[in-house]
Amino acid sequence: MDDVELAMFPLGSVLLPGANLPLRVFEPRYRQMMDDLMASDRPELGVVLIERGHEVGGGDIRFGTGTLARIDHVEAIDDGVAMLVTGTRRLDVVEWLPDDPYPRARVRLRPELVWDERWRRSLQDAELAVRGCVARLATLVELPWSPDVELSPDPVTALWQLAAILPIGDLDRLALLEVATPDALAAELVARAADAEELMRARFGR
Repeated sequence: MDDVELAMFPLGSVLLPGANLPLRVFEPRYRQMMDDLMASDRPELGVVLIERGHEVGGGDIRFGTGTLARIDHVEAIDDGVAMLVTGTRRLDVVEWLPDDPYPRARVRLRPELVWDERWRRSLQDAELAVRGCVARLATLVELPWSPDVELSPDPVTALWQLAAILPIGDLDRLALLEVATPDALAAELVARAADAEELMRARFGR
């Protein structure tokens, strides 16, 4: 697959395919980025996790795996721009380009996960594990997602949705972007749901 140049948005969180992410843009360089993107035929950008450093001011160190994001909504606010983006494809950074004035990179899009119906049981196991984990941990801490969230009828999208509601850290989410098949993603969700429950119960002694 050919490399493409993208405007990049390094963040302190991971965006997964199929997940929505609200963003607020205040820095002049990112406001310029938004102006350029909205004037283009395809308003898309890459989202990557910051390894070290900060989102504001530059000088950060960034991971090389991320997600292509589609801009769904843009709204001017008093001190900047608010937007809503949706993750679409996984990507790998081939080369970081100079921040002039905002981060840019040459990236290579990863192939989309292809579903095989023989993995239906794996999807069911992952759904049971994630919903159960969210429901049980919601009795200990406040979580942003309900265990009853409605899933897409598309199996691959449903797996990414389950990954998005699972209460795990960003490095764990980043690792999920590396999976090769939907079956592998389902297995990772089952394992990480069990780990999340174990960690939370150890923390609260229950």
